[in-house]
This record gives sequence, C-alpha cells and structure tokens, in this order.
Amino acid sequence: MRRCVDVSVSTDPISDYQNIVEYAKQMQGVADFLHCDVMNENFVSKNNYDYGLIKTINRNSIILLDVHLMVNEPTTDIVKYIDAGANIITVHYEAFENKQDLVNVINFIKQNGVLAGISFKPGTPFKDVRSFAFNCDVILIMGVEPGASGQAAKEEMFDRVKEIDDFRTQNNLNFKIEFDGGVNAQNAKRLAELGADILVSGKFVYTAKNRKDAVEQLKKVE
Repeated sequence: MRRCVDVSVSTDPISDYQNIVEYAKQMQGVADFLHCDVMNENFVSKNNYDYGLIKTINRNSIILLDVHLMVNEPTTDIVKYIDAGANIITVHYEAFENKQDLVNVINFIKQNGVLAGISFKPGTPFKDVRSFAFNCDVILIMGVEPGASGQAAKEEMFDRVKEIDDFRTQNNLNFKIEFDGGVNAQNAKRLAELGADILVSGKFVYTAKNRKDAVEQLKKVE
C-alpha cells in the first residue's frame, strides 16, 4: 500500500536568522512544513531564537510553520507563538513539572485553531506520555537527543514509531506521527512503513546540492 508522508525541513542547521528566512522562502512549495526548532539552554545545550523570528518568517513566506518548543515551561509564551503564525506548536512532556499545565497548554493551543503536538526525549518511555496522546494532533518522536543537528537516529526509536502507530490504531485515534532526528533517504521508507506521517529533515535537505530532489527522495515511500 502506498503511504503519503509530509516533509518538515528543519531550521536547526542554520545559525543566521536571515538565512532561515531565505530558506523558508526557498522551501515553500517544495517541503510541506518549516520545522522551527526553538531552544533555550534551560532545556537543551543552546539558545537560538523565539517567536520574533517565527513572525518574521511568517511575514516573508507562505510555508506552514511547524514550531517545536524545546524550552522549559513555555506556558506564558504560547500565545505569542500563536500570534506569530504557527500552524503546529509542539511542546515537550519533560518541560512541565506540573502535568496539568501540560494539559492546559495543549487545550489552549487547540482552542486557538492551531494543531497541538507533544514530544518527548528518547529516554522517556511512551507509557509515561500516552495518556496525553488522546487530545493531541501530533506526536513528535525524537530519534536523537534534542539540541544538536546531524546526529544519527537511535535504532530503538524506530521501534517507538511502531509502538505509537499500534497505540493509535488500537484506540482509533487520528493524531499524526512525526519523526525528528537522523532522517535521510536510507531510512525514510522504513519510517513511513512503521507509521510515520511527517519526517523532519535538517542536515540531509539543507546540505543537499539539490534541495528539491532531497525532499522528493524522502517522499519516495512506495
């Protein structure tokens, strides 16, 4: 059976803000989403940017914005990312000490017409997260430890895709499974066959001689 996958190209390999905006414009009509990796060193090992750049990207391109917040306790800033034009906002399970705050944030995102996602680090078992999946639009699986582009996907994370796809089927749920970390032409088909719907690509697409061809390679999952 032929599966269709979306490709979300990541901003993570790019350090210069203007280059991110230019990349967004180049990728519109090529990739399905721009995966905006927002980080602070309270959660990962580096800082990069915030909702201000998301707004600038949105003003200068028409690509859909897949915003991944790798920050601690992002509750107060969620409305700013919504106002900036995010189409998907994904928060991390580990970023919330009080899990009721996580529930409230997911609900708030959805109530404001934005798709709500939850992500979790490779060391966090899915059983800790699955109760939140019933109200999510996206489950973002980290194939690597968040915070550094160019890592190879951990082998055990492929099993996690199958685990979550089985959970989705058993519970008749419709959330999308997104996979972030080490995605390339060699493993894209395998990820799609296991149940992934959205593949995040950083280095593979960004460093390709022909970025359009690189995106098309990721989509060849027949």
